[in-house]
Amino acid sequence: MKILVLNGPNLNLLGTREPEVYGYATLSQIMQGLIDEASSFGCELETYQSNHEGDLIDQIHRAKREKFSGIIINPGGYTHTSVALRDAVSGVDLPTVEVHLSNIHAREKFRHHSYIAPVAVGQIVGFGALGYSLALRALSEHLKK
Repeated sequence: MKILVLNGPNLNLLGTREPEVYGYATLSQIMQGLIDEASSFGCELETYQSNHEGDLIDQIHRAKREKFSGIIINPGGYTHTSVALRDAVSGVDLPTVEVHLSNIHAREKFRHHSYIAPVAVGQIVGFGALGYSLALRALSEHLKK
């Protein structure tokens, strides 16, 4: 089982950007921990981060071409603005889990809406870096069905 983990804009700043909201772990630390954990689920992970919407869309398209089993995505700010990212997820028809470190539903009103959620198999919010691990577990179980 091959899973693509995508991280959107500003997630490269984890560990230093508003640590009281997003935590002190860096994206590299979180992704390495997830890669290490993946083997226990029989998964191979590939991770990718970009601050550019088109790059993320290209990676979603590539996941379909290269026969990935599913996607875990933290779209960052694109969650609330990108119909194009939503259409890419919908268009490839790969099981996708949306992850957010903070609880987007308990924050500013503009963060409450996700364009990704309606085309994802699930959404995990508010558990910090643990959310990625929960997403991996959930996606793995979903794919085994």
